[in-house]
Amino acid sequence: MSSATVTSIPQGTWSIDPSHSSVEFTVKHMGIATVRGQFTKFEGTIESDGERASVTGNVDASSLTTHNAQRDEHLNSNDFFGVEEHPQITFRADSIELDDDGSVTIPGEITLKGVTKPIELTGDFAGGGVDPWGNERVGLEVSTKIDRRDFGLEWNQSLAGGGLLVSNNVTLQLSAQAVKGA
Repeated sequence: MSSATVTSIPQGTWSIDPSHSSVEFTVKHMGIATVRGQFTKFEGTIESDGERASVTGNVDASSLTTHNAQRDEHLNSNDFFGVEEHPQITFRADSIELDDDGSVTIPGEITLKGVTKPIELTGDFAGGGVDPWGNERVGLEVSTKIDRRDFGLEWNQSLAGGGLLVSNNVTLQLSAQAVKGA
């Protein structure tokens, strides 16, 4: 199927509902275990004219948790996110491409640790509905993979048996529910 040029996101301004959304990442540790992290403070907006839609999002980098205080402190340092100098991670996209099967592609730009690079989020558009309080909602689940070194997150250690302590490949995941006019 070909990509639809018209979105099925209804016209309006849609605000990400952080209580029903998540911004997460996964990365391999020593090549044998997956470490998961999430950001607990974020906001985002989808603007749709009924045919085209754009997205903006901001993440408070210091809201990172991997449920390990020592690791979180290291990730907040200049070895990784450098949250004192770079407190925000931002995302911007000028379009959302929906296919007839509900798959979604969002080509955009992410700024992480002061470096802006293009990325493409892909996944599923969950459609929409009205909640019990009369609010219109839409949802999507998207992800992408990045090489953290592209953003200056280069700290690592070589392992005695070969390989690296932290993989350079990181998966970013967003599960978002947005409320119209919120």
